[in-house]
Parts: sequence; C-alpha cells; structure tokens
Amino acid sequence: MKKVLFITLIMMSLNAIGQNVMSQELLWKLGRLTPLGLSKDGKNVVFKVSTPSVEENKSNSKFYILPVKGGDATELKDTKDVLTDKNISPDGKYLVYNEEVKLEKVLGKDFYPNLDKSEVQIYDGLDYRHWDTWNEGKFNHVFYKENKDGATGIDILKGENFDSPQKPFGGDEDYIWSPDSKSIIYVCKKKAGTAYAISTDTNIYEYNLENQKTVNRTEGNLGYDTAPQFSPTGNLSWLQMKHDGYESDKNDIIVEFKGTKQNLTANWNGTVDNFIWSKDGKTVFFVAPIDGTKQLFTVNFPGVTRIAITVRQLTNGDFDVNDLVGFSGDDIIVTRSDMNHASEIYSFNLKKNTWKQLSNVNTVTYKTLTLSKTQKRYVTTTDGKKMLVWVILPPNFDASKKYPTLLFCQGGPQSPLTQSYSFRWNFSLMAAKGYVVVAPNRRGMPGHGVEWNEQISKDWGGQVMDDYLSAIDDIAKENYVDKNRLGCVGASYGGYSVFYLAGIHKNRFKTFIAHDGVFNTQSMFGTTEEVFFSNWDFGGAYWEKDNVAAQKTYTTFNPATLVGNWNRPILIIQGGKDFRVPIGQSQEAFQAAQLRGIKSRFLYFPDENHWVLKPQNAQVWQNEFFKWLNETL
Repeated sequence: MKKVLFITLIMMSLNAIGQNVMSQELLWKLGRLTPLGLSKDGKNVVFKVSTPSVEENKSNSKFYILPVKGGDATELKDTKDVLTDKNISPDGKYLVYNEEVKLEKVLGKDFYPNLDKSEVQIYDGLDYRHWDTWNEGKFNHVFYKENKDGATGIDILKGENFDSPQKPFGGDEDYIWSPDSKSIIYVCKKKAGTAYAISTDTNIYEYNLENQKTVNRTEGNLGYDTAPQFSPTGNLSWLQMKHDGYESDKNDIIVEFKGTKQNLTANWNGTVDNFIWSKDGKTVFFVAPIDGTKQLFTVNFPGVTRIAITVRQLTNGDFDVNDLVGFSGDDIIVTRSDMNHASEIYSFNLKKNTWKQLSNVNTVTYKTLTLSKTQKRYVTTTDGKKMLVWVILPPNFDASKKYPTLLFCQGGPQSPLTQSYSFRWNFSLMAAKGYVVVAPNRRGMPGHGVEWNEQISKDWGGQVMDDYLSAIDDIAKENYVDKNRLGCVGASYGGYSVFYLAGIHKNRFKTFIAHDGVFNTQSMFGTTEEVFFSNWDFGGAYWEKDNVAAQKTYTTFNPATLVGNWNRPILIIQGGKDFRVPIGQSQEAFQAAQLRGIKSRFLYFPDENHWVLKPQNAQVWQNEFFKWLNETL
C-alpha cells in the first residue's frame, strides 16, 4: 500500500510539473549559449553560457567543454589552452588584434583645450552617430605585434579614419591571417562622413607585413564584402552582395582561385547566412533561410575542373540551424533552435543524416514545461501566391475553446521569420499566456526566393499589407480564434506595420503594440543614421518631387497620413538610444494618439537601443506588454 501511494504521489508530482508553462521570469533565467569552437584536438566543443541576473541587472558568463562523442559538460576557468587562437599567425610569430584610436576632433575640448568642461559635439558630415553611439572621433583599427610580452603594436590603418572591425557589430571575424603568415586580410568600408552613411561598399583588403602595402581584393564590387576565410587549400573566400546601399541583397559565396573569382551560389535562388569549408577544401557548408526555417546546405567547389556547381540541402525540419562550429570525424557541429527551445549544440552525421543533441543548458527546465505547438500553414495571397504562415498554439491547446489571437509583424523589413528563439518577442511565452500567434512569412522574407524577398523594397505599404491581412483573415476562420479579440504587434518595420495597419484594418483588430516603429517616413529619412537604408527602401529622398516611388513612400505609404483612421488602443514602446529608428518616431505617434483621444501608453527606455538588453528593463517590457493585452484585448 505504501509503495502504491508513493508511486501515485510521484505521478501526481510529475503531472503537476508537466502543467507548468513558460513565464517572463523563467524566460530571463534561461542560459544563453554561444559556441566558441572545437578544441585543438577536435574531440571537444567549447562554449560560453551567459545567464541573466535580474537582481544584479546583468548577465554572468561561464565557459564549458563538452565531448563531441557524448558526455557531460565540464566548466573551464580559461579557454586559452583549449582553443586555437585564430589571431596568432600560423607560424606563431605574430598576434593580430584591434583597438580604438582617436583620429578626429569632435568634442568641444578637442578644439578648445582650455574649455575642457564644455559638453559640445561639432560635426562636418553625417555618421555623427551610429546604432546607439555618438561619434567622438574614434575608429576601430587592426594592429599586429610580435607574439611575446612587451611587444609594440603596429597599426595597419594608421591615420585612416575608417573602421575595422566594422561598427556597430563587427569583431575579430573581420580580420584573419593568410596561411603563409605574410599578410592580414581585413574588412573595411573606406568611406567617411556622409559618404559612409549612404553606402554599404565594404571591401576585403590585404595588408602585406613585409612591404606594409595594402591591396583591395574585392575592388569593383559595390556592395557588402564580408566574412573572409581561407579554404584548407589556400583559396580566399568571402560573402558578397552586389548592390551599393542594399543591405539585404542576395548574399553569395565567392572564392578566389588562380586570379579569378567564382560565385558558387550565383544560380541558386537564395541568400547565405554563414559558411564553413570542409576539411579537404572541396565543399562549402552553409546556412540559409528556407521555407520559414534555417537549414544546412552544401555547394561543391569545382576549381579548374568542369564539374557543375551544385547546391544541396542537407537538413530539413521545423528548426533553425544557426552557428557552424566545425567538423569532428563524420559530424558537423552546429547550434540549433526552435520556437520552443533556445540554442543548444548538436552534431549532424554527414553519412547517416542523423542528429544528436550534445549540450543541455536548458533541457531540464524545458522538461518541466508544457510547451506550445507550432503549425505550418500556407495561405493564398491577394496576388495568387502561396505564403507560409506560422501558427503558434497555446500549451494544452483545446480546439473547442476560443482564444485571443495576435498577428505578429516581423521587422527587418527583410529579416527571416524562422524557428528562432527570441528573448523578447518569444512566441512560446505569448502562447503560454493563452494567445494564438499568427506569424506570416510575408513579402520581404528571405527563404522564399530572391524575388519574394525583394518585393518589399519601395513598397512598404503595398502588397505586404495585403499579405498580413490575408494571413489573419485566413486563421480567423478557425473556430478556436476569437474574432472579437484580435491584436496586432511588432517592432522596427513590424512597428511600422502596426502603425500602418492601425489606419487600414477596418475594425479587424482590437488593440495594437508598436516597438521602435517607423511612424513618419519623411522624418525617419531625416534622422536615421544609416541613410543607405532609407535611400534604398524608400526609393529616395522626400524632396525628389519627380521620383514617383519615393513620393509614394512619403504619402500613400506614410503611417502618419492615416492617423485620422486610428480607432483602437495602442501601446508605443521606444528605446532612447535607438538611432536607427530615432525617438521622434514614437513621440510623434504617441502625441497623435493622445490628441485624437485614443487610449494609448508610451513605454520609454532611456538606456536601451533598438533592442531591450538589460534584464530588469526586459522584465518591465514583458510585464507591460501583457498588462496592455490584458487591459485592451
């Protein structure tokens, strides 16, 4: 009897555990994994786990080593002796690194040393601020020195007012050693001021240590050239976009071979995220968005042979392949995520096509939760195309019940909406709160062909808005959707979408939430820091009166012109350090809503940029997000 009672209690306890669902507090206790590489012997994978602390309002990091063939992770105090340092030259003689150097006078005290308490910034050109930082005349430069204590560094961009690594997100992936240790290859956009702000023309440069001369290896290409790496057989390769000013152009893999450049993915209808060479140098493995996911692909490198170049998709499923870590035997080591699970390290066996999960940073936590369910659905658009729509259903979903439903509007505007795991726009959390989430792969999403991706440029308020409405109208036909409780939420271009849909929705939605969204296309053009973006996507400047595409952006496609149609509550969120979509956008929107007597709230984060990164701010964000939905939906 006691044994039966004990087993019953255990089963009841497990059942109770299984009924737990994701919460915003738990979301910000999960570990966030970053792979650092394979160990020198190739038998272990090394990674970092950052865990947010709401109490300390920061993240704490630990390092781990994990056997590729299986086993438990062991904490490392230092990774120096375990990982190969890519910044040490292959011959071991030199170390390459980067430092910020002051090159230009900007601050008042730069011009007037006797007025050192003045708080003045003086600019003669654009690029006076970028992402979340004001330009103070400092630039990232690449240095090298002898690999010994006390050695003096040499600045390979000495006196040049250009950045390498690229700001704001570039790191040491922007520079590498040549295999013979005689050269440093680096990425740089050698433009300054206003020219910098209107261009995406980065290039791959080679600096020769012996003669101290620099050669542009990608001269003639006007778009992004990034991610340089050498193949095992010594061929320089990189990612390339063709068009200057187009940051979401098709990204191709280029290989330089005996004086010629071969585009391995030119005839493939997709865009590359990242890539890695096979050990024999004959194959490139790469990650790319495809049909609402990110998968692993290969393309062969023909060299001088006449073998046809063929792209093959290796993996398939409702998950995202993210980082490519390296090879261990027949396995490629990657990270993988889905809408219910943050990234973990996996191995994929290239001979058996089988998966194995290696790390378990959050596995125990997820096992205690009842998770949401994701469904793929294909909706016919108003122009007769098939559009993928992700539908995320609440845990313990019951089709006989009716659920409030959120249309999620993705940002970018050309960012893929795949099986990624966000720590802010977390679909699993939204579903756990009892909402059905509708996430359409509308026009402008990579992973559905180049034409589909490009259709949104200069057409922000056009077909894409019909795509949104087609998605929500189709899912709203389901009996489990409460048609009287539809909400619309999104950030960045998704925030623009919210503002725009608020003016054309014809009473479909009951409430709106816009985070760092573009509200007024004209003032956006006049204040955003990367002007190339609005030049390309808007079609030009607002003063170009004969430019039909541009004028449509500033009139028909301008959410500010539709405020007279707003008739539902709206929550407006803004980061004070967001220079991509500056604060005036949200201020204008909130002021318009208030003066029109529309229930509205302004959630302002002075110390956040386009994202919300600090743990306590993130908790407030989540609490206010769901509080607003509780009030208005």
